[in-house]
Amino acid sequence: GSSHRCLYALKVGWRVCWAKAEEEDEQRHMAFLSHDISMLRLFETFLENTPQLTLLLYIILRTNKAELSQGLGMVTAFLCVSWSLLDYHQSLRSFVQDKYELSLGSSIIYFLWNLFLVCPRILVVALFALFWPYGVAVHFPLVWLAMFLWVRLQGTDFMESPGPEQLYRAMVAVILYFSWFNVAQGRTLYRSIIYHGFILVDSTLLALAWLWARAPSEEHSYLLLVVSAALPCYLLGLGLRVTYYKWLHPNVRVQQEDRYDEVDARGGKDGTEFRSFLEPDLVNRRMQYLAQTHISLSQLAQQPFLNGAAAL
Repeated sequence: GSSHRCLYALKVGWRVCWAKAEEEDEQRHMAFLSHDISMLRLFETFLENTPQLTLLLYIILRTNKAELSQGLGMVTAFLCVSWSLLDYHQSLRSFVQDKYELSLGSSIIYFLWNLFLVCPRILVVALFALFWPYGVAVHFPLVWLAMFLWVRLQGTDFMESPGPEQLYRAMVAVILYFSWFNVAQGRTLYRSIIYHGFILVDSTLLALAWLWARAPSEEHSYLLLVVSAALPCYLLGLGLRVTYYKWLHPNVRVQQEDRYDEVDARGGKDGTEFRSFLEPDLVNRRMQYLAQTHISLSQLAQQPFLNGAAAL
């Protein structure tokens, strides 16, 4: 998986550092691997690291004890989840020709709103596990199934055969259990409202179930403050997301030039093009498809869509 790709990318990167001939080809290959690793890192984060983070938080709340290493590890894990989302978004944008990259301010806001949305979700799942340890085994499959059906209704076309496509949808459904993930072209505004509304209601019900069934003891009285802060934290995350798309998104600069590059835009007279090179063997078709779900194309170019030149 991602570990093998990272090691291979390091090997290619070493060759790039010392290459004297065909350096440009090596750099293109390095860009290809960089995009692939970004996608795999995102899947690994939500399929492995985020469930482990939820389990760690549950253990800390259950025992009411936390070593310094556990606390630092938990904080680092939360930051890594948000960082993987930011890195994935930046990798997608590098596919756009004549792109507007995220500024430092835009990157910070993008990072923060993902952090403020993911943290309350993980917290209420861990609290629900305190109330009903085996309840997560019921709750997760039900929400996962709803997300899986929702992804299927959107008609993804990520893999080349039906079997792997269903596996991809299943992985996306796991991501959607914790965080927003766009999988289809078109306007994302209404889908985003539906998703965040569903997650907000679901998370509120989980928190209320914990409060109703097991009032915190004096030893766990601090949890009332934590739970009380969860909703404002989530609303703050939504507010930061609105701020990002309203004023800090690169699309704001594109619209000033009568161009559009996001699926939420109405379309522009200049079709957004993906970066392309001469070598058709370097097509990263997975990241190309994911970029198309986020970036609006008024016309699909007929030439091969290849890797972004993030490493160039």
